[in-house]
Formats: sequence, structure tokens, C-alpha cells
Amino acid sequence: MKKIVISGATGLVGKKITQQLIRRGDDVTVLTRSIKNAKELLPGAHSYIEWNSSNSDWQFCLEGKDAVINLAGENLMAKRWNEIHKKNILESRVKGTRALVRAIENLNKKPEIFISASAVGFYGNSETAVNEESKMGNGFLAKVVDAWESESMVVEQFGVRRVNVRLGAVLDKNEGAFPQLYKPFKFFAGGALGNGKQWFPWIHIDDVTGIFLYALDNKNVKGVYNAVSPVPIRMADFCKTLGKIMHRPSFFNVPEFILKIIFGEGADVLLNGTNVLPERTIDAGYVFKYPELTSALKSLLY
Repeated sequence: MKKIVISGATGLVGKKITQQLIRRGDDVTVLTRSIKNAKELLPGAHSYIEWNSSNSDWQFCLEGKDAVINLAGENLMAKRWNEIHKKNILESRVKGTRALVRAIENLNKKPEIFISASAVGFYGNSETAVNEESKMGNGFLAKVVDAWESESMVVEQFGVRRVNVRLGAVLDKNEGAFPQLYKPFKFFAGGALGNGKQWFPWIHIDDVTGIFLYALDNKNVKGVYNAVSPVPIRMADFCKTLGKIMHRPSFFNVPEFILKIIFGEGADVLLNGTNVLPERTIDAGYVFKYPELTSALKSLLY
């Protein structure tokens, strides 16, 4: 049994990881902005502590823990991008991570590992395949991820093992982007976003959970790891596969201008993609449960 503190536990990824940790018998402390909400969504945790990165009232709960998992951050696509939302995207990640790292620095007994979520947005947009050794790309998200990961790296100065999990588009039946992609197919109106030629670095939610737990349990895992399927696919092919499984056509593409009206600059996240490979993840010994799209989609839909 491990003693683990987790921030961002009520989000899509956080809920799945926390539920799995509780199920396997770990002692989980949930850092949350709403204790009431966290208890309803995640019953069975050892404790629930009110989380506010701007004060230090919660820091006592880190003492003597084996691991800290950091998943807190503003939802990228929760609203249309403007300067305020972009500021919140950046600051929620950087300030939250900084607060946790500073708290760890002041502990008498520091955790063995600090695992922080990250994103494949680090690579910008690239037709050429990239992996964990590839350089930083261009754009707002690349700068966000660089700043986010830089904060987490500081824990290594205190002898704490650091892992950054760069997430692709997480496929979950009930939350995130996937329900918005498959619902139009139910009404024979499904299709790709934009021209469909962009790469779509996806990953099944069970593999996201698997990678985090694998990092937690294996001391040889440290540094940056891509959490994406090892079989790259373009958006149009993703939608064709989805349509085939659902016995629906895939030709009603969502025009670029509509996405830009809805999401503003954030539409670039949907209209541009990168061919990301999880080479370090595979080399570290993690075996994907759903490396291939067809089996992944069937597990979510049926």
C-alpha cells in the first residue's frame, strides 16, 4: 500500500486514476477545491483536503507520503479562447505545480516520486513523427507545457523522482472530446473536424491510468513519457473507423470556420495535429491495453 496525494482528482483523468488507486488499496489523499463534490465523485479516499495553491493550509497533508500526483489545470476547451482563458490555462498549471513543489521542498520526509500531467502540445504541429526526445515546437500550448514541466523539474533538486506524462486526446465514453465526436454519428451526421488530414494523437483512458500507475510502481521510470497510442492515425481515418464500427457514414466534416467561431484560437488544437510516438513509454516496459483504434473504440461503445 502506498500513501498518495493527488490534485485534480475530480477531472476526467483524475477520477479514473483515483478510483483505481482506491480499488487496489492505496491510501489516497484528495486535494480539491470542493470537498463535498470530491466525496460524492470519489468515495473511499483516506482524506479530502481543501486545495488552494495561493495559501499553505493544505501542505501538512504531504508529509510522509510516498507519492504526489499532479493533475490540476484549467480545461483547455471549456470555453472560447481569449486572453483571460489563455492566462487561466497557463497560470492554473504553473502556479499549481509550483505550489506543490515548494511544499515538497519544505517536507521533513519527501515523497519518492512526483508525477505531473503534461501534454503533447509541447511538440506544436508537425507532419514529421516526434518522440520524447524531440525539441519543443511553436505555439501557445508548447509554451504552456514548457513552463509547466519546468516547474515540476525542480523536485529533482530534492532527490525526488520526477515523471511528466504528456497526454494526447484521451478517449473516454462519457467525458472529454470523444462523446462530442461520436454523438453526431448516431444521427448519420458524423465526420472529421476540418479537412481531416491532421494527425490525431489519441489514447484510451485505461492506458492513461495504466501509464500513471506504471510510473508510480516502477522506479526505473523517470523523465518525460508520451501517453498516446503507438499506432498514429489522421483525423479522417479515425472518423472512418468510428463510422464503420457504428455502421454510419463519415462525410459531414465540421467546417474550419465553425470551429473558429466556437473556440477562437483554441480551434487550432482541433484543426492541427502532430504525429506523436510513445517511444520512451514502450522502452520503459509499458504494454498498451489498446494500441490499436478498432479495439479501443469497441471497448468504449459496446
